[in-house]
Amino acid sequence: MRPFRARAVMLPRDLFQPEHDQARLSVRRFLETEIMPFHEAWEREGMLPRQVWRKAGAAGLLCCDVAEKYGGPGLDFLYNVVVVEEIARSGASGAQGFFLASDYVAPYIEQNGTEAQKHRWLPRFVTAETIGAIAMSEPDTGSDLAAIRTHARRDGDSYVINGQKTWISNGQIADLFILAVKTDPGAGARGISLFLVEAETPGFRRGRKLNKIGLRAQDTSELFFDDMRIPASSMLGSENAGFPILMQKLARERLVQSVRSAAVCETVLEWTTAYAQERKAFGKHLAEFQNTQFVLAELTAKVMAGRALTDRCIGLMMAGRLDAVAAAAAKLHLTELQVETVDRCLQIFGGTGYVLETPIARAYLDARVVKITGGTSEIMKILIARKILNL
Repeated sequence: MRPFRARAVMLPRDLFQPEHDQARLSVRRFLETEIMPFHEAWEREGMLPRQVWRKAGAAGLLCCDVAEKYGGPGLDFLYNVVVVEEIARSGASGAQGFFLASDYVAPYIEQNGTEAQKHRWLPRFVTAETIGAIAMSEPDTGSDLAAIRTHARRDGDSYVINGQKTWISNGQIADLFILAVKTDPGAGARGISLFLVEAETPGFRRGRKLNKIGLRAQDTSELFFDDMRIPASSMLGSENAGFPILMQKLARERLVQSVRSAAVCETVLEWTTAYAQERKAFGKHLAEFQNTQFVLAELTAKVMAGRALTDRCIGLMMAGRLDAVAAAAAKLHLTELQVETVDRCLQIFGGTGYVLETPIARAYLDARVVKITGGTSEIMKILIARKILNL
């Protein structure tokens, strides 16, 4: 069934210039030609092929804001936003791995790595010669990073790492991982360090490719580390300084998730508005029923507010003033809104919306994780409450 399209009532967006709009068209064409015709097969396989990543790199979809001296195009963050939004609108869950590498992994290295680390890895991220992932979560410590158990012991010029990670996006395909470990187990959050770990390192082992209810084409995996020895030069930043770095970068990650959710909400509303104008029940179009009108009007108002919040945070990010609490507030609001919007819109589709060949059904399955990944809604509330209550 074709994706439904209708004109959405949304606020003008003054952030973007004509060159961003041109880039948006290019990203859209890439998705239409290189991703969407094959995405259903990749959902069955559980991941995108490596050659598609290379095509995305060649098309300029990866690491748009990496500096030119590190092999990137040196564009502004809005180009990254364009990529995220167009992937979200396409419904191509597998392509979400692109911005995981661009917006979650690459900024860690560009802003906290040594010059040697930057020159070695960032050009490879831009071309997808190297695919990146970040490994924080563990089976017993999802959002509670201070409680991670994977640990690194200093041994001469090396560290020996033991432990495991889970729910790692890009885990099956990634070549390089930013790994969060404890280097001082008794120090809580102050004892966390970050390392760059290559997938071919002896002692590193990939576990299962996890069988998820949604995001079927985006691989998520377990990772294991058994006496894995890496050089001390693989550390990202300084010893026991990983937690502040994580907190700083999580603000960008949560903003990106908000951008994705806002785009999904707008797109789902477009589909549903068009469907309500086409579908008849009891001799009338669904759009003629007051209940349909009220649901779509209420959701439109909420999504407009969510878009305004998201764009405000994008502006703060561009100005270097996005803090953890603002990012948490945006992530909380927009991800909760995505789940609500998809659920209430599917209700308007009725039985049609419960069939997997329809875009709304896939959007429903893909939506649920957004309230979990990158920090649960409950963690976002804690961060906000601590700020406003001076806790």
